[in-house]
Amino acid sequence: MPAVEAAALQERPEDEIGKRLRAKREERGLSLRKLAARLEISPSALSQIETGRSRPSVSTLYAIVNELGISFDELFPPAPGRSAAPAAGEPGAITLRGLRHGPEELVQRMADRKVIEMASGVTWERLNPTGDRDVDFLEATYDVDGASSAGDTFMRHSGREYGLILSGRLRVTVGFDEYELEPGDSICFDSQQPHRLATIGEEPVKAIWFVIGRHGSDARAEWGDA
Repeated sequence: MPAVEAAALQERPEDEIGKRLRAKREERGLSLRKLAARLEISPSALSQIETGRSRPSVSTLYAIVNELGISFDELFPPAPGRSAAPAAGEPGAITLRGLRHGPEELVQRMADRKVIEMASGVTWERLNPTGDRDVDFLEATYDVDGASSAGDTFMRHSGREYGLILSGRLRVTVGFDEYELEPGDSICFDSQQPHRLATIGEEPVKAIWFVIGRHGSDARAEWGDA
């Protein structure tokens, strides 16, 4: 790739989250190799996330922010205006859309939501306008074949989760128990239990998700079939 094109890619708004993850890692004096070892991923995989060349799964993104001791809101810089979504087929890490108008905003306008799109077919749209260090209030979309973690891996972290299904069908596995949720169904569980969320069938899932008390955990799990 020509040097000019490479430089242009690194300036795209959707690369901001990767840059911020790298900045937070460097602030904490962690080398790329050391953080990658803690996350149990390769240094090259972490480098690709930080440089905007690949997207993490939900579980990997949780693991990174937990290891760095930051909140999801710290990944989104306050700024005026709104960045455009990348064109279809463009390479990109975590896609960033929507920036709040000011710190005193009480209403989150749909057009101005902040959005994170992940490699595992999951999109988060933040519903609290000014962010909260210990609360994740989200509209979550799971594409067909979308899941919170790759393969048969599970995730866990501090806090408690509450979810309401708006459309589609979602399989939620918590420990050894499996639940199939349909529109109108809701669920709540301790996030420290190994869990996995995945779409059932050929219709994407849309849900409201609320996680409280997530900050400060680095607990993760990778289980086989539960």
